[in-house]
Amino acid sequence: MTGHAKGLLQHIGGTPLVALGRIGRGLPVPVLVKCEHMNPGGSIKDRIALAIVDDAEARGVLRPAMTLVEATAGNTGLGLAMVAAARGYGLVCVLPEKMSVDKREALRALGARVVVTPNAAPGSPDHFKAVARRLAEENGWFLTDQFNNPANVRVHDETTGAEIFAQTEGAVGAFVAGAGTGGTLSGVGRHLKARVAGVKVVLADPVGSSLAAWVETGALGPDGRYAVEGIGSSEVPGNLHRDVIDSVESVSDDESFAMTARLIREEGLLVGGSAGTNVVAALRVAARGGLNGPVVTVLADSWDRYRATPWMRQQMA
Repeated sequence: MTGHAKGLLQHIGGTPLVALGRIGRGLPVPVLVKCEHMNPGGSIKDRIALAIVDDAEARGVLRPAMTLVEATAGNTGLGLAMVAAARGYGLVCVLPEKMSVDKREALRALGARVVVTPNAAPGSPDHFKAVARRLAEENGWFLTDQFNNPANVRVHDETTGAEIFAQTEGAVGAFVAGAGTGGTLSGVGRHLKARVAGVKVVLADPVGSSLAAWVETGALGPDGRYAVEGIGSSEVPGNLHRDVIDSVESVSDDESFAMTARLIREEGLLVGGSAGTNVVAALRVAARGGLNGPVVTVLADSWDRYRATPWMRQQMA
């Protein structure tokens, strides 16, 4: 062997794009899935974790041995924990209590301090974003702020979007994704719209999220309950850019989790619940036809962080 192996963080990105050979059979156009669960930390959030830290270091606002703090559904926290371990930073992750126990255990195993908050509404001092912001201010920690940090959208434009364009040789009919921070949909959407004539960008939103109505009318819809993690919101994240989005597909928890089980058993893709949401929406878009290329979506994370959840246990029984 010649040369030297890459460090772990250099293996973030460059994930495969694969066709759904069984689930997508018989549709007018193929459905292709970007396997982001194959990133080193197990999710698409590895990309933004590294990008946010690189950007902060370059700007001189993040210095050696400082502590990072983030409000997270778990995946960005896991990406940040991986980067923090490699770079020598401390990390505090603030999670709402609805997020899986598996994620909390993984974060602690990577050395992060985990703070669990009530499932409080935006505006409440107990809301996980408010708690993270308060901890940053009180302790002088660096708030990575994935929901508003422009490095989030930028890295999906420069890497995820660019990879999809190259892997499809520029032939994309539609891009479909859920929105947690909005970075994936906004960044990939902007990249493809700048380079692919007629491409459609579609939000896949859980039933119960307020974002679907916001896309369609400009006003947030009712705030409901849903179990799928990491996507949907009762408020608009700063990194979700409405001008990029053409339409929305609302997907129920039952549809999402049933599709996740199909992806695991029929396609061999070991993915989490939001992958089911994205694929249900992508199949709908593909079935309508009228597109100039395949429908592309993302499999955002791995199944291992949901194995203790009731829905995963039920689907895998």
